[in-house]
Amino acid sequence: MSASLKLPFDLTVEQFFEWCPNDNVRWQLVDGEPQAMAPTRPRHGLLQAEITRIIGNHLLETGRPCNVVDAPGVVPELRASKNLRIPDLGVTCTPPSGEDRSLREPVVLIEILSPSNRRETWANVWAYTTISTVQDIVVFHVEERRAELLRRRQDGAWPVEPAQVKSGDLVLESIGFRGPLESFYRTVGS
Repeated sequence: MSASLKLPFDLTVEQFFEWCPNDNVRWQLVDGEPQAMAPTRPRHGLLQAEITRIIGNHLLETGRPCNVVDAPGVVPELRASKNLRIPDLGVTCTPPSGEDRSLREPVVLIEILSPSNRRETWANVWAYTTISTVQDIVVFHVEERRAELLRRRQDGAWPVEPAQVKSGDLVLESIGFRGPLESFYRTVGS
């Protein structure tokens, strides 16, 4: 990003799409303000690639009409005109159209938590809970083999605290997935 790039503020999502520079920097819109996102570190990228592979293979093998998407834009329903958040991964079972600028009807959203992005990651997670189609939100930790899972309850409410998954299987009911947490960390070493 150029040091002379002046960031606008109070943008709508549509204005954000018009403004967003083509400078190989990933941007998201938070309450009307563009935020640049740092490139991923190797451990983060390895974990993200493995999650994509495992979930993508599951979707293919089970014949579910869903896709896993890398770094999709999603629009929270709260302050929708001023927010476009970028999770690490999203799963949707809605076919894309040529007009889409954000992921339509995500059912699973996944974040990878690094120590340097803790505050921003959790702010995004709570924003994702306002998206009516989202059923599961997973936060994988880079520094340890652990995930935190939020699953929408039958009554539509979210739990107050995420479930801790430190061993055993990670279950994503919305896409019929069950697999050992350890498998996601195969490529990152100890």
